[in-house]
Amino acid sequence: MNAKSRGYTLIIVLMCAFALTIYGAYSPARKAQKQQIVCIKFKKGVESTAVEQHMNGFASLKHEIPQIVGYTSGKTIRPNQAVAEYDVVHYLTFQSENDIHLFEKSAAYKEFIAQNEGVWQKTLTVNADIRP
Repeated sequence: MNAKSRGYTLIIVLMCAFALTIYGAYSPARKAQKQQIVCIKFKKGVESTAVEQHMNGFASLKHEIPQIVGYTSGKTIRPNQAVAEYDVVHYLTFQSENDIHLFEKSAAYKEFIAQNEGVWQKTLTVNADIRP
């Protein structure tokens, strides 16, 4: 094998190693077994900046609390111009019920609640198993 071929082979090997490293970093290593759905209704007149602060703050909890395996959120869909019972929904996944309890007792989550509950009219939290 000449030097040019070895160089190409080395580049290919390094690119494959890099790709596998990236894949490993972004593929879920932990399997979610439990989920928590948190629905929020904001008080009338709450500004959109407060809603965005709430959404961004909740999303950042995934990076602060290791028990959270996955997180997504969204605004509720209002059928036929009706008023929705809740404005936004947060979906969290965990490995166990104990992880849910650790999340709920975490300082970061308690701080999030303290910073945001003033703009909430009501909340609903539902914990459930994830079916395979």
